[in-house]
Amino acid sequence: MDNLDYGIIGNCMSAALVSREATLEWLCLPFFDSSSVFASILDKKRGGHFHIGSDDTKTISQKYMRYTNLLSTVVETGRGTYEIVDFMPRYRHENGEYHCPPDVIRYLRLRSGTPSLRVDYRPRLDYGAGETTSVRYDHFIKSTSTHGCYESMYLYTSLDHDAVYEGLPIPLTEDAFFLVSYNQKIAPLTNDYIALEYQRTKAYWMNWASHSTFSVSRYHDEIIRSLLVLKLLSFQPTGAILAAATTSLPEAIGEVRNWDYRYCWIRDASMAISTLARLGHENVSKRFMRFILDIVPYKDEKIQIMYGIRGEKQLDEYILDHLSGYENSRPVRVGNAAFHQKQNDIYGVLLDIILYTLQHFTLIPAEKERLWTVVRSVVRMVSNSWMQPDRGIWEYRSDPRDFLFSKLLCWCAMERGAAIADLVGAPAAYARQWRETAGFIRHEIEAKGWNERQRSFTQFFGSDHYDATALLLEPYGFLDAHDQRYIATVRAVEANLCENGLMLRYRNEDDFGKPTSSFTICNFWMINALFKTGDREKARLMFERVLSAGNHVGLFSEDIDMRSGRLLGNFPQAYSHLALIESILLLYGE
Repeated sequence: MDNLDYGIIGNCMSAALVSREATLEWLCLPFFDSSSVFASILDKKRGGHFHIGSDDTKTISQKYMRYTNLLSTVVETGRGTYEIVDFMPRYRHENGEYHCPPDVIRYLRLRSGTPSLRVDYRPRLDYGAGETTSVRYDHFIKSTSTHGCYESMYLYTSLDHDAVYEGLPIPLTEDAFFLVSYNQKIAPLTNDYIALEYQRTKAYWMNWASHSTFSVSRYHDEIIRSLLVLKLLSFQPTGAILAAATTSLPEAIGEVRNWDYRYCWIRDASMAISTLARLGHENVSKRFMRFILDIVPYKDEKIQIMYGIRGEKQLDEYILDHLSGYENSRPVRVGNAAFHQKQNDIYGVLLDIILYTLQHFTLIPAEKERLWTVVRSVVRMVSNSWMQPDRGIWEYRSDPRDFLFSKLLCWCAMERGAAIADLVGAPAAYARQWRETAGFIRHEIEAKGWNERQRSFTQFFGSDHYDATALLLEPYGFLDAHDQRYIATVRAVEANLCENGLMLRYRNEDDFGKPTSSFTICNFWMINALFKTGDREKARLMFERVLSAGNHVGLFSEDIDMRSGRLLGNFPQAYSHLALIESILLLYGE
């Protein structure tokens, strides 16, 4: 399959990927970060899948139901046409509680004729590590693991159980359903119940999307789709937003840059919180903000770059040797060893979040006092460590360096800290001292980050390597868009990192060789930089180029192949969709 041609469905507890051919190829139950029950996206033979199809298929078309996370696949056969509506139930009860069970519903709606279908149902629990046994009972098919920890799941259907189990042809004479659940159902399931779950879930998503507020008419649907992705990737119990719904989808086919992204990065939080609040979804923004603030220690405890979606600090990484990987791209990883890395940029991101929170949200005095304690603690950390090298935003696993972006965000931390001190009415000495430190950091960046020969800010102090993060000197307020050094940097980065209309992060070798794919968000950084420095037509042309890389239902992953333009990397990527929204608002905002 090319271009990651999947739709995602979910209910803020977990998510599933459904292929263009109506095969469920990725699902973890009961939560996003649980082990998989279907993972054929990572191994066609051992991963497990759930396919619904017909022997005489003529055409298949797939799209989202407008302004929802319900995915519709229409199958036209020689004997008739039917529609598969895939979704995970989500809506709000009258008592205010959310209904979001660990269920996937595949609702079959008969459109014409009497089409015949076959079901290929092959769950493989626990990432397919051992055998999974499926047994027919009166009201369901139960699948259990026979290796390691005990796991089980259930398949309910209104169709003939024997025919489903044996993969025999089944004539579709009326609407029908399949329901995959982590839990055994107590009440009997009927077509009416499934139809009600469908209607309630559809109404929930349409209502949620209707609260989006923005004045951009062009690319309106792309903004809504991106917002729906971001909401779907938020974790109901805590408000955390996942970087992506998958693990180990490779940055480049056949290479080893395969990571688990089912976690929450603090770095992504600042853009997510401000963007969601700006576009009318203040509740999602507030919940995410509170999650971030709840996991941040008050004083001297180390702040991590990333956490589990419940706030877990230990994210040990291990390899699933039995899985062949996406298109044989090994290894398949679970966990992420980057959690223990030192990355100095997170401090600036965190204080950016706190400043935004104090400026835009109403807080009680006790909350403000706690935030002020966190601010003083973070500023103290930055004051003591900004001059030290780190692993950087790209999470190098080799020797630490004095990365430009890390120094920029340390400067940002001191500046935001000073602004917060002013905002809360702290003694003037705080802001004065912190701005003085910010001045020291600025001097270091200007003296050591700028390469006069190349007329550009570069990847790390004393480096001659270009890096897309230099484009962020303007968005974080370090340089004005009209500053000749920024304009020169934008031109130099474009000339050296842009290829076939797409951006590399950098060209120099890292721990795994030279990058060969475009990091999606870097394209939006360049688009914004070109627009702000006056090349507006070039920015819009590049935007169109990047937008065309999205898949058939408008989703984006972490990376784009530089040659073919196909999507690569974990999918869908929250940061990519956030950046897409920001670029549309900048380029086409009224």
